[in-house]
Amino acid sequence: MSRRNTSKKRFIEPDPIYRSKLVQMLTVRVLKSGKKSIAQRIIYNAMDVIKEKSQSDPLTILEQAVRNTTPLVEVKARRIGGSTYQVPIEVRAYRGTNLALRWITKFAKDRTGRNMASKLANEILDASNETGNSIRKRDETHRMAEANKAFAHYRY
Repeated sequence: MSRRNTSKKRFIEPDPIYRSKLVQMLTVRVLKSGKKSIAQRIIYNAMDVIKEKSQSDPLTILEQAVRNTTPLVEVKARRIGGSTYQVPIEVRAYRGTNLALRWITKFAKDRTGRNMASKLANEILDASNETGNSIRKRDETHRMAEANKAFAHYRY
């Protein structure tokens, strides 16, 4: 029985229209039951909405939104001698981007609105302006790490 090599990260193909790996990563987060064409349509419609609302390049706004939402530290549960501590650890770049995209799509889905494209567009615009639920989530994560700074020496 052959096992896949888990140490090597998969190469991400850039998306067909914007030629951006970030848009492709976002597509995978929006994906539902493997329907990639629908996910891409949602994202491209959202990018069109962003272009209309802000009169600037939607790709730079998406990048800014992800940069604003990316956490620098997070807490990880670590069991030491029968008790569990929330240990703050630094977030690597790839994981940070991953978390940011995950939060943006999650809070876009939870928003009220007509369709997913407009909800996603609004969440991305909010995140690029340092407002919105995904930014609140990042701040909450930072606060948790700050509160548990005393356990930083348990880092592994």
